[in-house]
Parts: sequence; C-alpha cells; structure tokens
Amino acid sequence: MENLSRRQSNQDMASGPLLERKNEVPSLSVITPSYRPDLELCQELNRSLQKYGPPSLNHTIIVPAVDLEAFTGVGDVRVASGYLPKSFIPVPGNIWINLRRPFPPIRGWITQQVIKLEAAARSKASVALLVDSDMVFIRPFSVSTFYRNGQTRFYRAANAVHSGMQRHILWHRVARKLLGLPPSDQLPLHDYICWPMAWDPEVVRSMLRRVEEMTGMQWQSAIAAQLHFSEGILYGVYVDEVLGGAPYSEKTMLCVNYWDETPFDERAIEAFMSQASPSDIAVMISAKSRTPLEARRRALAAMEVIHTSIPSPG
Repeated sequence: MENLSRRQSNQDMASGPLLERKNEVPSLSVITPSYRPDLELCQELNRSLQKYGPPSLNHTIIVPAVDLEAFTGVGDVRVASGYLPKSFIPVPGNIWINLRRPFPPIRGWITQQVIKLEAAARSKASVALLVDSDMVFIRPFSVSTFYRNGQTRFYRAANAVHSGMQRHILWHRVARKLLGLPPSDQLPLHDYICWPMAWDPEVVRSMLRRVEEMTGMQWQSAIAAQLHFSEGILYGVYVDEVLGGAPYSEKTMLCVNYWDETPFDERAIEAFMSQASPSDIAVMISAKSRTPLEARRRALAAMEVIHTSIPSPG
C-alpha cells in the first residue's frame, strides 16, 4: 500500500470516518491469516461461514506462498507477501527483515498484524471482520449483527485492564506512542481485544494515516519496529481517544473462548459449554491448546445443538 497520507484527498479526510452512512448498502468481508498447520481448522471455519453467514459474504484467507496450493478451494485465497511492503524480506525462523529499518527484526506475529491491518485498509466493505483459523461460527449472523444505522459495531470492555495485565498495559503505551498521544498509565484501562473483531475499513485507513503523520514514516515500518504491539488496542485507542468514541459500542464479544494452552478433556468441554450465552454466534478454541480435532468437533457440535433453538442476534 502506498503512503496513505498522500493517497487520501483532503475532501475525503474532512468527511470523517465515523460519519453515518445511512444510504450505503451494507456489506461484510471476513479476513483470516492462516498457514498450513491450521489448514483443517481453516476449512472448518470456512464451512461454518458458508453455513451461517450471509450469502454475499467474502472470506479472504491470506497464506504464505508455499501454502497457496494446499488452501486452494478454501475461500478467496491470497498470498501474504502481497499485503506487505517489498522492503519486508522473510528469513528462516518466521522472521522478517525490513530493508528500510533492519533492526529490530520483525517477528512473525507482528508481521501477521501488519497483514491484517493492510487487508482491512484495502477492504471496500462496510465491515471488515477479523477471524482467526481456530474460530467456528455456530449460529446464523448477518451484516446487521455488526453494522447498524450506518455504524460498525465497536467492542469495548470498559476498565477491564488492571495492574496484573502487563502485556495489555504495554500495548496501550505502544498504541499511544504510534498515535501521537501523551503517555498515560492511569489504571484501569479499556480492553478492545475480541474475537471476531469488527472494524470499519474507513476508520482503519484514517488510523493508519494518523500513524504516518505522527511517526513520519510508512505505517508498516512504524508498527514493525515495535517489539510489542496489538492491532486491536491500536484501533480501540484510536476510536476512543482520537475520534471521541463510537456511537455503536458493545461490551460483549459474541464469541465464547478457550484460551488455555492445554488440550480439552471431557470435563473442560462441559465447563466451556457452560460459558456460552444467547448472544454468542461463534466459538474459539485456541490452536495453541493442541486439542485433538475430534474432541474439538464434539465440543462444537454440542454448542451448535444448544444454540439451535435460540434466535440469532443478527
């Protein structure tokens, strides 16, 4: 992507990213970075989107070039390098080097966040929905689940970040630095990380212009230079502290999550199912848990049965 500050006209910038777009026909795109080890998970995610998502839904799956053939036929598959500047060069060990700023090297999970931001910024949809491979949808949803009266749904868990969440606090510091905001460690802080994560592409584009204006460099280079970074915190801080908040904000994720890095057992499945609420449309069982596929499928099937008789929120 070229420099956003140059590309956007003054007239577009003046319109403001959170102005209501009531005359717009709303649309939704799903963005999923993935790779070969998560192929089976991504296939199940794609099937759930076809089963429960709106008919016009586009599912963009972004993978390394070496995995392109394996993912053929699973959504709209794109090559990851097409979402990165040409100055980003991969090296062994899931590390990238930015020729414009070689140090520090870029870790793979930072590169993945740059890819997500770039994909969302390119989106022409009303809502860009970020969904990882280890999620599955269990209930019908529509564009209106994430878009209402010209506004994209904004997740905010107010005052949820406390002193025991040091990584979140660090992500807030980095976000404020990138956005040119004064430092503030006053606790508690809001949490903005959720799955699925709904973004307004217009807001993403204006946010990345702000990063370029405040750092004086291409936004990809500015973000890649960080050792710690959260794309969700950056978006949330930008909306709340630069744009002044979002008219359509919610405190529920719409997803029940299993974050543990230990595999499911039958007891864990029962406890997990008890967390579900009527508003949940998706389930995330972390790939890092190394839960066997069959145990995962049993849990997901049970969740679907529970939710079949409950009206969907969208």
